[in-house]
Amino acid sequence: MQVITNTIELRQYITEIKAKNKTIGLVPTMGALHNGHLSLITKSKEQCDCTIVSIFINPTQFAPNEDFEQYPRKKEADLSVCQKAGVELVFMPEIAQMYPLDSTLQTTFNAPKNMASVLEGATRPGHFDGVLQVVSKLFNLTQPTKAFFGQKDAQQLLIIQKMVEDLFLPIAIVPCPIIRTQDGLALSSRNAYLSANGKKEALKISSALNTITRAIMQGITDSKILKNAALEVLQNVEVEYLVIVDRELKELPKIKKDSTLVLIVARIEGVRLLDNLWF
Repeated sequence: MQVITNTIELRQYITEIKAKNKTIGLVPTMGALHNGHLSLITKSKEQCDCTIVSIFINPTQFAPNEDFEQYPRKKEADLSVCQKAGVELVFMPEIAQMYPLDSTLQTTFNAPKNMASVLEGATRPGHFDGVLQVVSKLFNLTQPTKAFFGQKDAQQLLIIQKMVEDLFLPIAIVPCPIIRTQDGLALSSRNAYLSANGKKEALKISSALNTITRAIMQGITDSKILKNAALEVLQNVEVEYLVIVDRELKELPKIKKDSTLVLIVARIEGVRLLDNLWF
């Protein structure tokens, strides 16, 4: 496994891989790798000749009051995970490599307004602009055949898919299922902030989603009824939002097969946790 920290060496590596007509799989991460990330790496290994994992905590997607400085950094552990998983290359740049100029001189992105100004975008203005900025840089640097993203960050995944479509990028975006603990908690780097009691309380989130799934299997499709059933499970939990939307993030009065998302964000011990269902 190679570890590269600068863009010049990365470009040289990509040129050599492309000359051999090998397919490239990119797994973009912010580190603190867990089994959710490992599932993305596994998918890439299955589908591509060469797997690249990027580890970069991107400052442009954090607001001034968010946890950029506190975000978990586990360099040695992350490299060990990648080594054991058979990753060919880890790209681990410093901020100056990804943003070599003063921020006011950087080319920026405007994420699609109708998708980026709601839900996560409503509480985190500019967040998805920063996401698209760094993802586009990573795409240009690594020139992947396929890029692998988890479905847990559903809004992010949909917006990245839209960018690829709008800009005619020759990259296949591969959505990967949410990975959970045995108890059902969606894996997240932010779970590390939770106490044992907090993790137990957080199980109400997946339980609420299971309640919706069971109701739909019983033939209930009315969004209001489904949301009320989920909120019953989430009593005493600080729910930031619970919505039922289509793939363009527009609210739906009823479930539509193969085009519906149930999105939940709740705070447990002050930690913001995301979870969702795809129908």
